[in-house]
Amino acid sequence: MISGRVQGVGYRAFVERHALALGLAGWARNLANGDVEVHAQGPAEALSGLEGYLRSGPAWGEVRKVDVEEAGLIEARSFTIRR
Repeated sequence: MISGRVQGVGYRAFVERHALALGLAGWARNLANGDVEVHAQGPAEALSGLEGYLRSGPAWGEVRKVDVEEAGLIEARSFTIRR
C-alpha cells in the first residue's frame, strides 16, 4: 500500500514498467482514498528491487508511506494496471 501524491502522476505506469523489467507478475490499482495498492510476486531479489522503486516513485509524485506485507499468491502471469 503506497500513500502520498501517487494518483494522477503516472505512479501505476511507473510501477508496471519496473515490475515488468524485473520479471514480476501482479497488478497495481488506485484506491478511493488516494492510495495505490500493489500486489507483486516473483523472486525475493526482484521484489526487493521493486520495493525500492515503490519508495522512490516517479519524479512528479511524492511517496509518503509504503506498507509492505506478505500475501498469498495471486493468479497473474504478467504485471498489469487494474482500473
